Amino acid sequence: MREQGKLFVISGPSGAGKSTVVFKAMEGREDLCFSTSATTRKPRPGEQDGREYFFVDRERFVEMIAGDELLEHAVYVNNYYGTPRKYVEEQLAQGVNVLLDIEVQGARQVAEKCPDATKIFVIPPSLRELERRLVNRGTDTAEAIAARLERARQEYQEADFYDYIIVNDSLEQAAAELSAIILAQHCRAADRADYLRAL
Repeated sequence: MREQGKLFVISGPSGAGKSTVVFKAMEGREDLCFSTSATTRKPRPGEQDGREYFFVDRERFVEMIAGDELLEHAVYVNNYYGTPRKYVEEQLAQGVNVLLDIEVQGARQVAEKCPDATKIFVIPPSLRELERRLVNRGTDTAEAIAARLERARQEYQEADFYDYIIVNDSLEQAAAELSAIILAQHCRAADRADYLRAL
């Protein structure tokens, strides 16, 4: 019998390496997918609708909010971003595990609508290491880095909301931990009770 896919919500401070860990864990696996978000921002060169994002106009996004078509949504730099419910539910029904990379605010919204979602918080081994990574990216000013570190401290205070914490010190180890969490969630007794009844 084919098992239903499971929903995994992944959060963590900017610079923790969440996306890198997720894509490493997804390598060679067809039972995992990264959720595609909807956004009102314009596509960048090379981006395709339905691949990087579902690109919609503001009017349509507001309709999606009103129609409860989103598991979560937020405004960032004057654009809406959100997770379409239909896409996620279709993947789960096909037995595919869905990974969401979203901030704490969005994670709380998803948890309200999907209480069975597994919540994972990814962090670097220290705030000093986080600062080093942000500096080495070379994309932020000193002020922006300071703001990201302050935001990380705030997010750490909400980490007890999550079910698991992955310390991304080694990419290989962090990806292995994510894969282990996914496997463990599929082995829960409540999800495999049908096998006992089939005896």
